[in-house]
Amino acid sequence: MELKVPPVLVFLSFAIVMYLVSVFLPVGFFNFFGRFILAKILLLCAGLIGLVSLFQFFRNKTTVDPMNPEKVNQLVTSGLYKYSRNPMYLALLMVLLALGLYLGNAFNTLVAAGFVGYMNRFQIIPEERILLARFGKDFKSYQIATRRWF
Repeated sequence: MELKVPPVLVFLSFAIVMYLVSVFLPVGFFNFFGRFILAKILLLCAGLIGLVSLFQFFRNKTTVDPMNPEKVNQLVTSGLYKYSRNPMYLALLMVLLALGLYLGNAFNTLVAAGFVGYMNRFQIIPEERILLARFGKDFKSYQIATRRWF
């Protein structure tokens, strides 16, 4: 399963599961003042993080193809990548959290945690192995200095 399913499809699958959880498991329903505003703020931040991180890859003329990390020709470690090794995946997680807030089911936090677990195991760790083989000590130093998610 490593690097076999595009992260966008993984994201969409987890979003569908969140919707199904909210429909078929109503016992976890919650509501609080500002819930929808917080969801909108998360979406806005996710959009900005996603766009800026993509722009950084394009500016550095390296691939954004998550299925073929061996095609990367430059290690991006500045800008958002100074704070997170995976801001694109972080943006997807933030969209899922916003969706969870919108749907208002507490069990969706477990679905979001499942997304993190899946992405770590089947996408990020395989990518990191490839990047370590390609960039060696530079990537190892980057791994030590920068957190995987946030």
